[in-house]
Amino acid sequence: MVKYFNRKNFLTPQTKNSPKYFVSVTTKKGLKLRLADPRITRVALALMDMQAVLGGAASHWGGPAAFAEITSALYALIFHEANNKAVPWYGLFHLINDAGHCENGLYALKANYNMGINFEDLKGFRSINSPLTGHGEAHLFPEGVYLSNGPLGSTLAQAEGLCLADRLSGLNRSTVVLMSDGACMEGEAKEAFNSIPGFFQKGKMNPFTVIVSDNNTKLSGRIDQDSFSLNSFFQSLETLGWEYREIESGHDLQNCVNSLEEVFDRPFDSAKKRPVFIRVKTVKGYGVKMTEQASHGGHGFPLKSTEKLYEFLKEIYGGKDIPADFLKWAEDLRKQDTHIQERKKIEVDKKNVINNCLPSESARVKVQEGIGKAMIECKEQGLPVISISADLQGSTGVLPFRKKFLDCSFDVGVAEANMVSIAAGFSKQGFIPVVDTFTQFGVTKGALPLFMANLSQAPVIAVFSHAGFQDAADGASHQSLTYLAQTCALPMTDIYCLSSSEEAFALMTQAIEFFALAYKEGKTPRTQIFFLGREVFPFSYLPHKAPPYKLGKAQVVYSQLENKGKAITLWAAGPLLEQALMAGKILFKKGWKVIVVNASIVNHPDMEILISCLKETSFRLLTLEDHRLTGGMGSLVAHVLAMQGISVNMQSLAIGSDFGRSAYKSAELYKKEKLMAEDIVEAVLSKE
Repeated sequence: MVKYFNRKNFLTPQTKNSPKYFVSVTTKKGLKLRLADPRITRVALALMDMQAVLGGAASHWGGPAAFAEITSALYALIFHEANNKAVPWYGLFHLINDAGHCENGLYALKANYNMGINFEDLKGFRSINSPLTGHGEAHLFPEGVYLSNGPLGSTLAQAEGLCLADRLSGLNRSTVVLMSDGACMEGEAKEAFNSIPGFFQKGKMNPFTVIVSDNNTKLSGRIDQDSFSLNSFFQSLETLGWEYREIESGHDLQNCVNSLEEVFDRPFDSAKKRPVFIRVKTVKGYGVKMTEQASHGGHGFPLKSTEKLYEFLKEIYGGKDIPADFLKWAEDLRKQDTHIQERKKIEVDKKNVINNCLPSESARVKVQEGIGKAMIECKEQGLPVISISADLQGSTGVLPFRKKFLDCSFDVGVAEANMVSIAAGFSKQGFIPVVDTFTQFGVTKGALPLFMANLSQAPVIAVFSHAGFQDAADGASHQSLTYLAQTCALPMTDIYCLSSSEEAFALMTQAIEFFALAYKEGKTPRTQIFFLGREVFPFSYLPHKAPPYKLGKAQVVYSQLENKGKAITLWAAGPLLEQALMAGKILFKKGWKVIVVNASIVNHPDMEILISCLKETSFRLLTLEDHRLTGGMGSLVAHVLAMQGISVNMQSLAIGSDFGRSAYKSAELYKKEKLMAEDIVEAVLSKE
């Protein structure tokens, strides 16, 4: 046994009581167990998701609905063993969830057991005031989450580390990891799938089990149809050194109990011979015909209002009487929905008149719309545009292109590093490759491939959406708050923060044409990375008759210089440009000279525009960004100004040093970080 520090474990131990809503199962050994009713898990899931949707957030239904039976069986068997030995369950097992989209299913399961949370607590799911975030986060909910999850495949190797540490420490504890089939496509997961049996062969591991929900479904559709079949990979695990097992019917609760009992009932020492991989055949969105049959399995919650909620719940519960607690919850949601619709009508009217600071709702669209439109038009003009995606094309704007040009579209599955590297190969052969994913995955899992693509003189165009706090509901694991710091120093790369659909269309079109011209002239273009938000924004910020959007150039979107005295330039980009524009209009009404600039290109600031604006505003500057203060746009601007010997009175508003958290809307997080229009105005006035 090797000495180590005994860090406190905050996980909630099992209760000796049965779940509040249970079903009874008899094991092969004749043991009678009470398991959490999977139907109740799904009913609670649906209500949690509906609550989040009404708040304005996305949520997940399909994945956790598929996992309900296997998790019910798993937790019941482990809790029973722990109760028999009179120890906390976490003394015998590490239960690690890698399938972050399914964490809400585990919240519901634990509420049924009353393990640190109850059904009432579930009503705050994904809100800014709840520890029950979109994915499991140990820093906010240590009572229920040991390893944080979210980016698929990220916790498998961490769980491997737990198991290695237990063996080195002399602790007789087993490790169980829950994963989705899509997570098995990630490179970091594949590394762990190789190393785990390798360490077993050297006698360095305790019992280790991976349970994969295999429903052949990812966010955008069927894995084998859109990408490629995983059968060969699963079948190769036996050769790698895994004990490979299958549960053919993952929704047969008795079958799940029997199969898991076979694995966990073996003596501890014999279980240390090989790791176990259990492939559970499931149906994504199980419990509701509409989501079972959908190609995406009801990845997000399918209902946008409470109109059909009761029918949805009734189908989950098999047409029987739904428990009164859940009917009351559903009725409360119906009343909330009615109130929300009435309030929205009032707020829309209010937005269009107050200070004339907000564009009308009809002029608001997703930035992504300009991306797909530009790709299609360039392709139709004969340019060799290629789309290489990693499952998120429906969220990044490239899906319309892919539907129209199927032969020139490739889906590599959940594998961002592979996506970028494949694109580099296309680039080297004279194609113009566009890669796309969420910002958090693009700048982390794609970082080295982006560097190597440029080193190979094989640049790419990248569309990385959901930057900063724009992926509000998914929580800290999906909120990329260091994306500029992680990419702005890449060689041969230009970094843009897009603010509108019109800007996206203009700059994507120019980027593709830039690649085409460079290829024709025998030159190597620079990689172009476009960061963008998730929510809706004004279609364009350009004033009437303003110069068009242009690669490498900032744009003045608001200029009012007729006031005397106090003056300031607001330098912003991406999602927060709207807040800067609103703040600028308010400051003008307060007697300030104001210029608001869309910075657009971040790592090579447009100094011509910046200096001309500073001269008009007494060299007073405020930068605003959806990024951490450290290493962000403000620091880049300050550095360039200092290098050129230009003295300015400068403020920078950005995100602090803490992790993010779930919220229904990004505005809640901006408000928390004091990045809203009123906060900008207050910051400016406080320095008068």
